[in-house]
Amino acid sequence: MNIYVELNKIIEYIENNLEENIDCKELSKMIGVNEYTFQKVFSLISNITITEYIRNRRLTNAGQDLYLKNEKVIDIAMKYQYGNSVAFSRAFEKFHGIKPSEVRKNPEKLKMFTKLHFNEINEQSKKVEYKIEEKEKMILYGKCKITSNEKIKKDAPKFFEQIEKNFGKPQYGMIEYKDKERINVKSYWVLFNRKIEGLEKIIIPKSKWISIRTSSQDAEHIQETSDMFYNDFFPNCKYNFRDLPELEYYHDEVTDLLIPIEY
Repeated sequence: MNIYVELNKIIEYIENNLEENIDCKELSKMIGVNEYTFQKVFSLISNITITEYIRNRRLTNAGQDLYLKNEKVIDIAMKYQYGNSVAFSRAFEKFHGIKPSEVRKNPEKLKMFTKLHFNEINEQSKKVEYKIEEKEKMILYGKCKITSNEKIKKDAPKFFEQIEKNFGKPQYGMIEYKDKERINVKSYWVLFNRKIEGLEKIIIPKSKWISIRTSSQDAEHIQETSDMFYNDFFPNCKYNFRDLPELEYYHDEVTDLLIPIEY
C-alpha cells in the first residue's frame, strides 16, 4: 500500500463531502486501520489533525460563499455542519479574523486553507528492524518533567541525568502527549521497575509492543531511531496503534523503543 495514494483518495472524499457529516471512523476504514492509527498517520504526514483540516477547509469555503452568494449566516452555518450560527461565527472569526457579517466589506481579509495533496512517489524507505513483544502489566515508579515538542530534546537528557544522580540507574523513559494523535508532547518520565520512596506509581497495562532496538543509550541515538520509525515505518505499516505512551527500555547498554499496538 502506498499511504500517500490512499491519503489523496481520502482528501478527495473530504472535498466532495464538506457539506455532509464526515466520520473519522469511516475515513480510517478506507485505508484499513483503526481510527486512532489513522489520525496519528494523517497528522504525522500533514502536520495538522484530520479534524482541523476538515474545519479549515469548511471555513475557507464558507468565507467564499458569504462573499459570492447572497445567503444568510445561519444557512452557511448549517451547510458546513455547524449546529448554530453562534458556534459558526466564533469559529469563523477565529479562522479569518473577521466576523461573517463583515465579509462583504472586508473580503481582502478572508484566509484560504488550500486542499492538501500528497506526493505519491514511493521513495525507497530505510529498512526498520523490529519485533513484536507482549508484555504483562507493568508497575513502575518515577518522576516527570513537563516539556514540549520544542524543548524535549534538551529537557529529556538533562532530567534523566538529574534523576539518575538522585535515585540510581533508571530502567525506562516515557513520553506523554496532550492529544490522542500524540502530536503535542506533554511530559517526559524517568521510571524505575522498583518502588522508591518519593516517586510516583505508574501502571502500564498489558499490551503488545513493536520493539526497535538501538545499540546505545545515548539520547541523540534514541531520537534518531524514533525519527526513523515515525518517518519511514509508521506511515506505511498496517498495525493498529494503541493509545498509550511510547516507552524507552534501557538495558544491557542498549535501548528498546517500545510502540504500543492493539491486539
